[in-house]
Amino acid sequence: MNVKVPAALWDREYVADLLRQYWSSLPDGSPVYTGARFERVGGGGDRREVVHHFASEDFVAVAMLSVDVPERAILHVLEPARPGYFNSLLREIPSDTELADATEEHVAHGGPAWTLWTRLCEVHGIGPVGAGKLLARKRPHLLPVYDSVIKRVFERPKRDLTFWSDVRTQLRTDQGALVSHLEAVRDLAEIGEDISVLRVLDTAAWLHGRTVRG
Repeated sequence: MNVKVPAALWDREYVADLLRQYWSSLPDGSPVYTGARFERVGGGGDRREVVHHFASEDFVAVAMLSVDVPERAILHVLEPARPGYFNSLLREIPSDTELADATEEHVAHGGPAWTLWTRLCEVHGIGPVGAGKLLARKRPHLLPVYDSVIKRVFERPKRDLTFWSDVRTQLRTDQGALVSHLEAVRDLAEIGEDISVLRVLDTAAWLHGRTVRG
């Protein structure tokens, strides 16, 4: 199953303009959208020092995307009763693989990413969206951000358990046409090559969905 990318998101100038809006700054230098700091706050969730374990700045990062994780839930992840409970699975998820190049096992049910997402969902106060955004922070090139707006824009089913896999399929369709498009609009918008194509896709979809209903 492919992800239904709206025709508007294939318009290079339109998408580049959305990205410029999102990564723009106010006169005092602060971001117009705090989510523009999601990848970069604290130096990034996949930098060498923290790539295989959750850190406090990862929860600051998801707060930039409107996910407020309660303090006890944060401590449950950072200081689990069983050492390595979350981080051992995180270590099994490749940090140098892009979703378009990943195997199905990387994002399939029963794999380490899916299992870690499930474990995080079980922590009271995190939930499925928060868990997904935490994983997107730690593996920005492999696991895409997902929320209710993105779900609507891409016309996802009510019970959506294949989003990662379907995005992977879409990225690989037509010899990677979507990947090439997202890289081109990222360059046109000049937001920086450290921003993954997955983040370009979800940001464009989110902004588009905020202004266009249905």
